[in-house]
Amino acid sequence: MALAADDAEAVVAPTALHGQPSARRSRADEARRFADLLRQQIHADSFADRGLPPESELAHEFGVSRNAVRDGLALLKQEGLIDRAPRVGTHVARRKYDHGLDALLGLRETLKEHGEVRNDVRVAREITPPPAVVRRLQLAAGESAVYIERVRYLGDLPLSLDLTYLVPDIGRNILGRDLERNDVFTLIEEVCGQPLGSADVVIESVNADAHSAANLQTPDGAALLLLERLTRLVDGRPVDLEYIRMRGDRITMRSNLIRRPEISNWELT
Repeated sequence: MALAADDAEAVVAPTALHGQPSARRSRADEARRFADLLRQQIHADSFADRGLPPESELAHEFGVSRNAVRDGLALLKQEGLIDRAPRVGTHVARRKYDHGLDALLGLRETLKEHGEVRNDVRVAREITPPPAVVRRLQLAAGESAVYIERVRYLGDLPLSLDLTYLVPDIGRNILGRDLERNDVFTLIEEVCGQPLGSADVVIESVNADAHSAANLQTPDGAALLLLERLTRLVDGRPVDLEYIRMRGDRITMRSNLIRRPEISNWELT
């Protein structure tokens, strides 16, 4: 018997997402799994020069019901990744920009293939740093820091709000440089005469506060990626502490990971 169009569950074909035998899964779960796989194809530019296939073809390719395809496409439309219109079909509205985590690069270096990154410098001055910054940068008691706040644009699109704390000897020299058209990383290496070496990175999801939302042109409470990064010179000295809020609707974090042999255990228990 055919399932009703508004049935809450659908029978998944043998070629379903996990390659397992037919099983009953909730329509919402099916739609979410379909959306995850299709989202990856969109980010990989699989549909750069054409619209998405019809719902029937997507249902067959992914082994899901037409209802699940329809609901999955609705999720992607809500995210702003696709547009849908009668007699026009479904097209990619915009894709996210990849921000790699495999190399220590500034945003300008990271997105150089996508266009010009410019910086709107909101604050650039010497401050008395909070204790948390003193500890992370290993500053002496009473030592100052240089604070820089920038909104970073790709063309006219605001992508990130960067709050940067620099050790004073380096930061003072950077204040006199072109902060609007350069990554801070590049300026640090120019000032120091030695390369950056490593960084500790933490990434989490946060909601946009009113200040962040206004600067990034997103709704209050929108999902942002918060990247906390403590960067050291090649000699191990910490010099740069950053809190970078990135638009979650326009940035994707990407990395290649390798499993180290010393932690692998091939013995089954």
